[in-house]
Amino acid sequence: MTAASLSTASQAEFEKIDASFQMTVRDHVHRAMRSAIISGRFQPGQKINERNLAEQFGVSTTPIKEALRQLETEGLVEALPRRGVVIRFSMSWAEEMILARAALESMIAHLAAKRIDEKGKAALSVIANRMKDATASGDADSLIALNETFHDHVHRSSQCGYLAKLIERQQFYDASIRRVIHLDPTERQKALDEHVAIAEAIAAGDAEKAERTMRDHVVRSGDTYLSIVFKKKGEV
Repeated sequence: MTAASLSTASQAEFEKIDASFQMTVRDHVHRAMRSAIISGRFQPGQKINERNLAEQFGVSTTPIKEALRQLETEGLVEALPRRGVVIRFSMSWAEEMILARAALESMIAHLAAKRIDEKGKAALSVIANRMKDATASGDADSLIALNETFHDHVHRSSQCGYLAKLIERQQFYDASIRRVIHLDPTERQKALDEHVAIAEAIAAGDAEKAERTMRDHVVRSGDTYLSIVFKKKGEV
C-alpha cells in the first residue's frame, strides 16, 4: 500500500466518550488511540484525520490534538510538515519496544530479588498460585488482570522509582491481544511456567536468575505478540 493510499485509508472506528468516565477526555482519547495503534488497527504511515476522530469520539479537536502530542512523545505517531500526523508504529518499532521492556523488566526483577521482604515473598506466592488456578480453568480475563498484578508487585518489591517510571512508556500490549494469547492453552502454560520461575527466583534471592528468566519471558511473549499483530498483516 502506498503512502498516498494510506493517507486516505479508513480510520479505526471509536465509540463516543461516556461523560461518566472518571478520566479526562484527553486521557480517554489517548488510551483508546494507543490501544488501536498497538493492536495494529492503523497501518504504518497512515495519516490521522483529526476531524474524523473528533466526530467519532464526540469531542472537539482540542483533546484529539493533545492526545496525539502525547502519542508523539511515545514515538507512536509523528507530526510531519505539510502532511499532518502519521502513524509511526510498525513491526520494527514494536521489536525495539519489546527489547527495551525486556531490559527494564529484567533489571527490576534483579533488584526485586535483592530487596523483597518476607511479606512481599508471601504475596508473590499467592499471586502465582492464583495464576495457576486461572490457567487451569482457562480464565483469560483473570489471567490478564493477574499478569498486571504480578508485574506490578515485582515493581513495588524492587523499590525502584526511576526504572519503574521508564517502563511506563513500554506498556504496549492491548487487552484484546492479551486475550487472544491467553485463549491458547499452550501459551497459557508457557506463561505460567515462566511466571512461577520468576517468582521462585525472586523469593530465593537469586538476582541473576530472576533477571534472566524475566528477560526471556518478556522477549518470548513479545515474539508471540508480534506474530499475532504483524504476521497476519504480512508486514516484515
